[in-house]
Amino acid sequence: MEALLCRNLGDPTVRPDGAENSALTVSTTYPIPQLNSPTAVRVRVKATSLNFANYLQILGKYQEKLPLPFIPGSDYSGTVEAVGPGVTKFKIGDPVCSFAARGSFAQFIVADESELFLVPEGCDLVAAGALPVAYGTSHVALVHRAHLCAGQVLLVLGAAGGVGVSAIQIGKVCGAIVIAVARGDEKAQFLKSLGVDHVVDVSKENVIESVKGFLKTKRLKGVDVLYDPVGGKLTKETLKLLNWGAQILVIGFASGEVPVIPANIALVKNWTVHGLYWGSYNIYRPHVLQDSLKELLSWLARGLITIKISHTFSLSEANLAFAALKDRKAIGKVLIAFNDQKTMRSKL
Repeated sequence: MEALLCRNLGDPTVRPDGAENSALTVSTTYPIPQLNSPTAVRVRVKATSLNFANYLQILGKYQEKLPLPFIPGSDYSGTVEAVGPGVTKFKIGDPVCSFAARGSFAQFIVADESELFLVPEGCDLVAAGALPVAYGTSHVALVHRAHLCAGQVLLVLGAAGGVGVSAIQIGKVCGAIVIAVARGDEKAQFLKSLGVDHVVDVSKENVIESVKGFLKTKRLKGVDVLYDPVGGKLTKETLKLLNWGAQILVIGFASGEVPVIPANIALVKNWTVHGLYWGSYNIYRPHVLQDSLKELLSWLARGLITIKISHTFSLSEANLAFAALKDRKAIGKVLIAFNDQKTMRSKL
């Protein structure tokens, strides 16, 4: 089968096999994974999503270190290609999606049937490959951790990225007043099309002044929930907008800088800071992930959420996919797709 291998830790934006010490290489003869238990299912991958964690794994900067060589990749969608004798939930040909610690940047992947989710009829199977990690992260953060309620003010940083777009959509489903922060006119216009209540384009506006102006016109006191996948200076600035009793969701550090949240101010303002490492729920609270993804697929089937695909690439163009992620050119999700999916690039 065709698979993308990380053979050395390094920059994934360098073309696979582009140099002797390239981090990535494309194998066309990698062994097809075999069913390893009676309840194992082999999935022919249709699409797999890129997440910032995948980028960090290949760089060797992620919190979990994988032994070399490894096949990167986490969430994916596809069709059931083979089943073990003990499988009862799925049959050959069923459309499914799931996530893994590694291995989805390949034509086939094996998972236990308990780890797979049936993609509802009428849902785009390619788009479903971008659902589990990004939308799962935002759903667990906003619904299970922050208990976001109707009428609360949600501030989303990095709002045009994969997790940002998912946070906005889930925030709207919850009935929140959503403020989105992004950079550039194209991203700002897209966010407005999602029904965001207020958009801040940081290339043109001061975040504090813009948000305070909006809050004043709506007679609102401040932000109740801060969703932060960015970190750095932007986090420090937006802390000034938070209400007494606000909740801070620490999602990631796309800026490359880990922010400092002053404990004395958190004490005085009664803030709650939630660290959110979504993948660890699969170890400590797997039932939460199961329930979360089932609800998300239900929302997808009902049209309450839609998955915005910014770029789609082939496996051999993985470097271009990672470059789109790294350079923040994506509006929504970046995918690698197999089979009949043509390579497409956004006008970004």
